[in-house]
Amino acid sequence: MQKQNPSFEEALNAAAIWCDAWQKEELSDEVLADRVAELLETKIGARAFFVISLSSKAVLMDRVPEALLIQLRNAGELVVDLTVRNLAMSSAMSLHHERNNDFDMQAGSEKVKQRCIELLRSLDPISVKKRLELLLWAIEGKGKDVEFLNRWNYDNSQKAAIAESIYSVAEK
Repeated sequence: MQKQNPSFEEALNAAAIWCDAWQKEELSDEVLADRVAELLETKIGARAFFVISLSSKAVLMDRVPEALLIQLRNAGELVVDLTVRNLAMSSAMSLHHERNNDFDMQAGSEKVKQRCIELLRSLDPISVKKRLELLLWAIEGKGKDVEFLNRWNYDNSQKAAIAESIYSVAEK
């Protein structure tokens, strides 16, 4: 992987290799966290990490090691933004898959949604609250996230599912 500007494919491959090595206990929590920190230096790298880690069958995002959580927190708004967007997409897609009776895909979307909720609960609460409020505002048809919601053609029921997921971050 090129260190400064990996392609999306390079970043995906690196994330997959590192997450797999961690899962097999060939990589310590600290080394994984250092490698992920490199990915988090760019938006492309961060996106790739979340594509791999949130959708994986591996348990990394179900029990995020403290060393990795520190790196995710240090990446700040980028991680908060990507996690919120993944929360929105997985919430909407879960409903889409349910409507199509594709229960395996729905289960995958639910897993991603739950991982996003738990991660958001572990990140900076002020940043998370602000970012979630922007998304809620978009559901009402206001702000910059309207374009994000419109790009995916989410209907009112999907937007309601997104709002429900947003509110669930504050529960517990």
